[in-house]
Amino acid sequence: MSDQSPPPGWTPRDPDSPDEPQPTPTGGRGPGGTPRDESGGAHTAGTTGPKPGKAGRRRTGWRRILPTWRMLLGGVLLIALLIGGALVAGYLLVDIPPANAAATAQSNVYLYADGSPLARDGEVDRVNVPLSQVPLTVQEAVLAAEDRDFHSERAVDPKAMLRAAWNTLTGKGRQSGSTITQQYVKNYYLGQEQTVKRKAKEFFIAIKLGREKSKDYILEGYLNSSYFGRNAYGIQAAAQAYYGKDVGTLGTAEGAYLATLLNSPSAFDVVAHPQSRDRAVARWNYVLDGMVKKKWMTPAERAAARFPEPGRLRPAAGLSGQRGYLVEAVKDYIVDRGILDDKTLAEGGYRIATTIDKRRQNAFVAAVDTELVSKLDPKKREADRVVRAGGVSIDPATGKVVAMYGGIDYTRQYVNNATRHDYQVASTFKPFVFAAAVENDSRTQDGRLITPNTLYNGDNKRRVVGTRLVYAPENEGQLSYGEITVNTATDLSVNTVFAQMVVDVGTDKVKKTAAALGIPANTPNWDPGPAMALGTIQASVLDMTQAYATLADHGRRTPYTFLEKISKGDETVRLPDRAPQQAVSRESADTTTSMLVSVVDNGTGTAALAAGRPAAGKTGTAELDRAAWFAAYTPDLVTVVSMMGQDPDTGRLESLYGALGENRIGGGGYPARIWAAYTKTALETTDPVDFDLELQEGAAQPPEPPVEPSRPQRPGSRTPVAPVPPSRPARPTDGRDQGRTQGQGQNEGQGRDQGQTNGGRNTGGDTNGGQSTGGDTQGGQTNGGQNTAGQTTGGDTGGGQTQGGQSAGGDSQGDQSPGQSPGGPLRGRRPPADSLE
Repeated sequence: MSDQSPPPGWTPRDPDSPDEPQPTPTGGRGPGGTPRDESGGAHTAGTTGPKPGKAGRRRTGWRRILPTWRMLLGGVLLIALLIGGALVAGYLLVDIPPANAAATAQSNVYLYADGSPLARDGEVDRVNVPLSQVPLTVQEAVLAAEDRDFHSERAVDPKAMLRAAWNTLTGKGRQSGSTITQQYVKNYYLGQEQTVKRKAKEFFIAIKLGREKSKDYILEGYLNSSYFGRNAYGIQAAAQAYYGKDVGTLGTAEGAYLATLLNSPSAFDVVAHPQSRDRAVARWNYVLDGMVKKKWMTPAERAAARFPEPGRLRPAAGLSGQRGYLVEAVKDYIVDRGILDDKTLAEGGYRIATTIDKRRQNAFVAAVDTELVSKLDPKKREADRVVRAGGVSIDPATGKVVAMYGGIDYTRQYVNNATRHDYQVASTFKPFVFAAAVENDSRTQDGRLITPNTLYNGDNKRRVVGTRLVYAPENEGQLSYGEITVNTATDLSVNTVFAQMVVDVGTDKVKKTAAALGIPANTPNWDPGPAMALGTIQASVLDMTQAYATLADHGRRTPYTFLEKISKGDETVRLPDRAPQQAVSRESADTTTSMLVSVVDNGTGTAALAAGRPAAGKTGTAELDRAAWFAAYTPDLVTVVSMMGQDPDTGRLESLYGALGENRIGGGGYPARIWAAYTKTALETTDPVDFDLELQEGAAQPPEPPVEPSRPQRPGSRTPVAPVPPSRPARPTDGRDQGRTQGQGQNEGQGRDQGQTNGGRNTGGDTNGGQSTGGDTQGGQTNGGQNTAGQTTGGDTGGGQTQGGQSAGGDSQGDQSPGQSPGGPLRGRRPPADSLE
């Protein structure tokens, strides 16, 4: 019985043959109908082995690397257990600490570039008050601004934290998901640093505080520990700093403005930063609208609310003079670039080394005092009350701001004139139009390449062609020049030429070039039309200095900076990268520079020759003479100076007519003289450096015929170009003597030989046909290339009187030195609207 036969249906196997798959049996059952197992044998009760169908679901290939649902469930439970354990451990281990150092915030120390002390700020103004003294509407305004569900929510809101993190990561702006409880913990117990460790502590302390303290306790602590700007900590200090009153007397609108400041204390101070007014008012409206939604304010009360203007700044005595302007500019630079936020900076304890050169800073102040401030007499001349000045000086190779003039005194004029954005830049924008032309190989409407020698029609009120806009700007003095080169049009700042050029180049290309040079793309009033060429934008003096520094450095833009180093204890704060970039080609920048050299040598900027350095620059006089600019540079220093008119009581922008006893204030006058005085002193320890220029093909100027200069040649100046006689509309001229030609373009009328034209100074001092008949001059015509008329004795009008009329004594192309004859007032003062020289 040892050799049993296989059951029916079983295929015999040769023991000597290798294992190989056997054919599937035809029958599905064994003897007697017993079901067969997967191997063909009968399956009987108790038989072990795989059940039918199991082998078919065995995981093979890539599926073997995927976790099973049991593994996933186990992993989730393990993670939940770990998180739960961490939360419990964190809650048990993290205690509520004592108040942080911000409760007694330290001062920040600011240093000059040489390490000597510049200023110290951070004098903390803090007064704690009980919640019962804070009006309910002020409490509700704060909640509407920061945490509308404060009374009903838990101490932390994980969903809001995740949402804020997601919005920040996806580029929707940096947002906070913190509740008021968390913000109070950060303000009072921890600090403003953005670290994971600090956020974790904040989370656990907030939970513990929320369980142990009442909502009123937390809200009171938050109101007393929050920073509102102006060195004010707490709602009581803020009420005094902004409205000069106790918190208990604040109205709803005032409380809403203070609540607005919590979002961005520095930026939303509409007094210190008038350019941020629109954003601040929008945030104030958001707060009031939130109060209406929460039914804390009726729609009627909301409609009646008016923006409550905060009071003036009261700067600390230690920030008098220029120190306050410098500290403010440095702080804005730090906050705007995200180096530190304003609350962290307000905690103090930082040592901030600036780029300000002490010697040059003092030289800037001395130049403004000598050339401008010392000559103001508000008691005698009402117009002198409105005069302000601002200036910035940058090293173009490094981008470092080495000096800045913000105003007469930070404690008296707290708005920084060097960084404000509410004055038009006027003709100082024109070089950017030409730089864009070279950069884009632009051509005129009839196909000629634009170079310094390209001819344009410079007639007054010539309509711009190539645009559907009807635009026909006036030239200063309504002078017409006929066909003149771009170089001469730059010397004399001819409006009609540049209004046409900006259309030839394309306003979008000009804006792109100006932005590449350093003008922020969001600069106010950046009109995309042809008026852009005349400088309607409202860039700051600092922005303009950055742009001109790019031209000076052959088209390479190095972002400006105020900072050398920031440290706190042993920690050094990382500063943003400022790698130089080629903004425009060297050819574009250098060719523009060559024309600006001509402006200083031959055009409206000749006052800059007093610096004794090769210089390139451009003058500008804004609409209604509200501002006068001089932007200029040597190869190693760039400085922009602006005079501005502003009513000291109302803050309204005012014209400079009559200031300093002058009928007109032009960019070639006081601003250029300030520039020259400062530059001469700032560079006195270095040798003069010539410009090294690579010009556009065809830009080299052709030889010019020798002509007699209209003033003594100064060392380094170029031979003036031949005069081109302008024509003037046949109309009464108010006795104004043209007194200038296209070549020299300016009459300072201050006793020097400057009242004459380029080719025809009259020996003996008598004019050859230059008397005014009935108040209208007869001179100014060329005679064989020499102008023999319109001159006064020795270049001086002797009071400005001519026979039968008055001499304007040097009414230039808008940007001249303001040395008009004392006896020759300009009755019309300034041509209408579009003359932006």
